[in-house]
Amino acid sequence: MLLTGAGRGQSPSPTEPPNYIDDVLSLMDHLQSPEAALIGHSMGGQIATELALNYPQRVTKLVLIGPSLSGFTHSKEFSEWMQETYEAAPDIERMMEISLSAPSYRVVMASPQRELMIQTWKENIAKTFEWGTIESIWPEPPAIERLEELVAPTCFILGEEDVPDLHRIAETFRRVPGIRMIEIAGADHKPMLTHPEELSRHITEFLED
Repeated sequence: MLLTGAGRGQSPSPTEPPNYIDDVLSLMDHLQSPEAALIGHSMGGQIATELALNYPQRVTKLVLIGPSLSGFTHSKEFSEWMQETYEAAPDIERMMEISLSAPSYRVVMASPQRELMIQTWKENIAKTFEWGTIESIWPEPPAIERLEELVAPTCFILGEEDVPDLHRIAETFRRVPGIRMIEIAGADHKPMLTHPEELSRHITEFLED
């Protein structure tokens, strides 16, 4: 099961703070899937981590691709970039200019996938204005305090060129027992766009191991 964020694509826009963990559990129940291997990118990785910590019996394996992490304190540079992006609202073009200039996307923005990245990013930002809230509900205590409790076999995949904050998160995840750490050379925060074959190979090898 692949997890990203909420309110994207054809997903309904949240009207109240969503509880992503409950949403995934409801989907699994609807699909009559008592357990699943979870693959999460960025915020989807945070959702997958929380679900694996709080419902370990429902997660067989965990693949995290450049995940965010509840309880993690971001750097001043990262926080200022996020704040500058938000303050440019509702000017979507300016928000895109600021957000896509970040080191997180340096590789993908210089790749043949540049136009696809711009298109999907613009759609995501535009849909954000339909949301009733940007708040969300996360379990307590935050995952950063509980990583040693992860029991599902875990694979952490990170682009070599991703921002320092993500490399700090990777170091934090080394507390997970038996975790497999993989770094993709020449990739940033979007290895699924720039390095899809290599990413797919790593995921397949881990799931079949």
